[in-house]
Amino acid sequence: MAEDLAPVRSKKPVRLPVVLSQGEVIKILDEMNGVYSLIPKLMYGGGLRVMETLRLRVQDIGFANGYLLIRDGKGGKDRTTLLAPSVTAELQTHLESTRSLFNSDREKGVSGVFIPNALARKYPNAGISWGWQYAFPSKSLSVDPRSGMLRRHHLSESGLRKAIAEAKKNAHIDKRVTSHTLRHSFATHLLETGTNIRVVQKLLGHADVKTTEIYTHALQQNLDKVVSPLERLGG
Repeated sequence: MAEDLAPVRSKKPVRLPVVLSQGEVIKILDEMNGVYSLIPKLMYGGGLRVMETLRLRVQDIGFANGYLLIRDGKGGKDRTTLLAPSVTAELQTHLESTRSLFNSDREKGVSGVFIPNALARKYPNAGISWGWQYAFPSKSLSVDPRSGMLRRHHLSESGLRKAIAEAKKNAHIDKRVTSHTLRHSFATHLLETGTNIRVVQKLLGHADVKTTEIYTHALQQNLDKVVSPLERLGG
């Protein structure tokens, strides 16, 4: 009688992430303006996901130490990542204008910003404190479906997607570029410059370093840094 064979799971094909060269990142950022220029800089500068950036609170920005605190990221975990020094002044200017909007809301009696239930019970006045406000608030008020209260939410993800798509088109880049491409590029460029993969893992918030290892395969995509051996002949 033939022995029963255990079923063999088929391996999922490895899909390499799309990675921009540093030159392509510059081209895309140069085509963006205002807040939709600042947000991608933070994403590429710190490897943030879209919603992690849009949900940033004022108090989560560590100007003095050069870091961003990502609360309740993927998997419900908190982590810290980089705040690029080159974007600090622009971010501070942005927050100054945002504070004017916050002060106006307080004068008009607008309900405070959304605070998760447990924190709202622990800190009942957090919603109307400056530190808990979204760093990228929406220009318009909207009704919170959870409470029915009129609040100022954070910016919509759709606006950023459109801005990136338009910038890609204007920069004449043929690769498929999404907001997540900036995160992929952040990780790959760090590895290219010799950053330890464990450090990159922590900055990205990956639970397993195997997830981060995909970017070691993506390194081959940035061929602009590689010189063909043919060009070295006769040199």
